Amino acid sequence: MFGYVASLIKLFKHEVPKIPDKSAIGTEGEQLAVRFLKKNGYKILQRNYRCKIGEIDIVTYDHGAIAFVEVKTRCSDTYGTPELSVTENKKRQIVKVASHYVAEKKIEGRELRFDVVSVFYSPFEKHPKITLFKNAFTKSEAYASWT
Repeated sequence: MFGYVASLIKLFKHEVPKIPDKSAIGTEGEQLAVRFLKKNGYKILQRNYRCKIGEIDIVTYDHGAIAFVEVKTRCSDTYGTPELSVTENKKRQIVKVASHYVAEKKIEGRELRFDVVSVFYSPFEKHPKITLFKNAFTKSEAYASWT
């Protein structure tokens, strides 16, 4: 009887997939995004820049511009692709945090850009799909819907 119960427990352990921790998925997505950006010529200036207003995932330098990069990672497309989760409110917050970063680092006058990196773990693929959206939005676009 014990062998039968042990077999059932073993069977069910393998049948029920573990749902990964959401913060661990986000951290892994950011690490993948950093490697991807470096491979594509970006210089990483800072990761997880925080101030009282919020956070920016990655601050980079790319071809003369400071690019503020938001990373979105998902394991399911139930709610759409990862980049769709960069809402209008999130865009405004990123712009505010970027303004704080520029003032704090005294780098006014530089070209600024807002990029999004989408990391999608498809259940049908061995490796995640990483997509870069350069100039995903502008400062004026972020505030256009606010008025």
